[in-house]
Formats: sequence, structure tokens, C-alpha cells
Amino acid sequence: MALQYEIQGTTLPVVTIQLQPGERIYSSAGGMSWMSDPVIMDTNTGGGLGRMVRRAFSGESLFIVDYFTRDQVGEVAFAAEFPGKIVDVELPEGRSVIVQKDAFMCAEKSVDLDIHFRRSLGTGLFGGEGFILQRLTGPGRVFVNFDGEIVQKTLGPGERLRVDTGHVAMFEPTVNFNVEMMRGFKNILLGGEGLFLATLTGPGRVWLQTMPMAKLALRIAQYIPRPGGSDGPSGGLNVNMNQLLGGQ
Repeated sequence: MALQYEIQGTTLPVVTIQLQPGERIYSSAGGMSWMSDPVIMDTNTGGGLGRMVRRAFSGESLFIVDYFTRDQVGEVAFAAEFPGKIVDVELPEGRSVIVQKDAFMCAEKSVDLDIHFRRSLGTGLFGGEGFILQRLTGPGRVFVNFDGEIVQKTLGPGERLRVDTGHVAMFEPTVNFNVEMMRGFKNILLGGEGLFLATLTGPGRVWLQTMPMAKLALRIAQYIPRPGGSDGPSGGLNVNMNQLLGGQ
């Protein structure tokens, strides 16, 4: 029987899974938001010391937690930790997807979570996510959490898509991920896009995120008061306007 679940919410969504007796899902330690009384937790190494180390390198916790019920239907929920979307993917036997670090939420017990190394030095250094990503292999359903809205594209053989680094959320292993230097001297100096772009070459599916958390953090940091009393861009104006409106 197919896994029963519901994804609710908009900016900060949550996936709620109805567990039937005999069904088992797992998540990283600390990933669960709430669960009903029939649900049983089982914290374990998820395959021994080697698996623990590999998960740590990919941004996950050392231990995983299994959730299951014995003779009643139970409910367990996993909420997003940042504004974005929860994406669910049904993976056939032996089929994989490559996802950014920290994106994994939970999956059926039949899904294998492992690390994925980027072989290219340039891709690892400038691709926006480092050398190590996560590989999820079926069979089974998996749930991942990405930043902002999600745009899915299907690339044909040899079709290329150039993406600002950090916007690549997930892709199929058949897609070649590379990093290329921005073309044109004026584009590099004045274009505002940095030195490098990610290049995705088909065939295969690609999931793009609209709001990388690193970019959001940089934008917010501009408005945080700096040591010594100086504010970020327009910070002083914001404070003065608040004082005027508040009558202080």
C-alpha cells in the first residue's frame, strides 16, 4: 500500500504521514515535530559507524530515528526549518536523486541515504554547496525541504541550463553538474552575478530554488547594526522612522 501523507502550509510547510502497522519511515535525529501516541521511536546508527561518518559529512546527524506502529494507525509530522517548500519524490528501485546538504527531511525505510562526492575541483570549490552532497536511492518515497519556491525543469540530451550558484536544489544523476567562469569582462565586473555560474547539462530533471538561504542571510545582515553603533544600509533611517511613528 502506498504511503499516506499530506503536505500543508505555504511559507513554512509541514508534512504529516499516516503510518499503518508494518510501515516504517526514518529521519535524522531531531527532525520530528509531533507524533501521535501509537507511534514508536527507535534511534539507531542506521548501518554502523561508517554510515554515521558519511551522514555527518553530508550535513546530517550521526544517528537516525525510525518511526513505526505495531497494531494501530499513527501520525508523525515533520515541519520545515526555514521558509520554503517540501518536495516529495517517489523513487523506483535503483533510481537516485542528488540533493543539497541539509535538505533531507524523512523517507521510507527502503530509501538509502548516502553522500555524493563532486569529482571536479572547480565544481566543489565554486558550485555553492561544497564537495559533498546527498544521494537518495529508491525504492520508496522521500521528502526534502528547499529554500523559497521550487521550479522544476526537464533537460533533453545535451540541453544546457546556466544557473546562479546556490539555486540548484536537486537533480537526477544523469544530469552533468559543472561550474564555468562568467563570460565577458564587463559581466564579471559589473554584472553582479559573481565569477562563476553552475552549468547543468541534460538529460534529466532539475529542481531549482528561488531563495537560497545564504543569499537571504547576506541581505538580512546588511540591516543588522554593526559594532560601534553604525547601522547597515538604511538602518539609521529605519530607526528614525520608527521613533517618529512611535512618538518617541
